[in-house]
Amino acid sequence: MPKIALFEPDIPQNTAAIIRTCACLGAKLEIIEPCGFLLTDKRFKRVVMDYFNEKDIKFYQSADIFFQSKKKQRIILMTTKASVSYTDFKFKKNDTILFGRESAGVPEEIHKLIKNRLKIPMENNKRSLNLASSVAIILAECLKQTKWI
Repeated sequence: MPKIALFEPDIPQNTAAIIRTCACLGAKLEIIEPCGFLLTDKRFKRVVMDYFNEKDIKFYQSADIFFQSKKKQRIILMTTKASVSYTDFKFKKNDTILFGRESAGVPEEIHKLIKNRLKIPMENNKRSLNLASSVAIILAECLKQTKWI
C-alpha cells in the first residue's frame, strides 16, 4: 500500500482534506512534525469531519526519525523543482511519497537525500497547486499504476 508523507504541514484544512483522501482511497498517511497547527484547531476539525483517527496516522517527531525508519524503503519527493514528471515515473506499491510544507516545501538538505524527485507539470508562470489537490493527483496515479484501484 502506498504511503503519503507530509513534511511539517502548516495549513490545517489541507492536512484534513489529505486525511480524508487517504482514508477514502486506502492509503497510509505519515506526518513529519512539527505541524504548524494543533489537531484540535477548529479549521482542521471542520474539514476532517469523522475521517480523523489518530491511530491511522503515523507521526514522526522529526525528519531525522522519519528518514531513519525509511532506510530500506523508496521515498519519492514531489517538488516543483524536479525535472521529471510523475507521468514518466513507475510507482511501486510500497513507495512513500513525500510532500513538503505548503509555505516552503522541504529544506535543501532533504532534496539532496532523495534520489527520486517528481513534479506535476503546470502551465508556465504558475507557482504551485494546492497541496491537497497535488496529493490526490499523485495518489490516484500511484494507485492506478499499482493496480490498487
